[in-house]
Amino acid sequence: KELLIKKLETLLPEEQEKVIEFVDFLEFSRHVKERQSLPKDTAVSPLGNRLREIRAEIIASGEQLLTPEQADCEKADRRGGYQGN
Repeated sequence: KELLIKKLETLLPEEQEKVIEFVDFLEFSRHVKERQSLPKDTAVSPLGNRLREIRAEIIASGEQLLTPEQADCEKADRRGGYQGN
């Protein structure tokens, strides 16, 4: 660590900024890789977990899930009519 700090101190301010940007990039890349390594059905938030629970309850009840088109129509109806998207 000390060697890295000493070398960083010898750089010009704009070069130091590039080093900081590179470290930020490395941290971001690590975060992306960690998220990609999660199982596909793993929710990463409490809301995601709750939505998966609701979906499981609907399936267990025997009720059919909506198709994407049906879900769009349902959303449009609840929002006051067709919105165009």
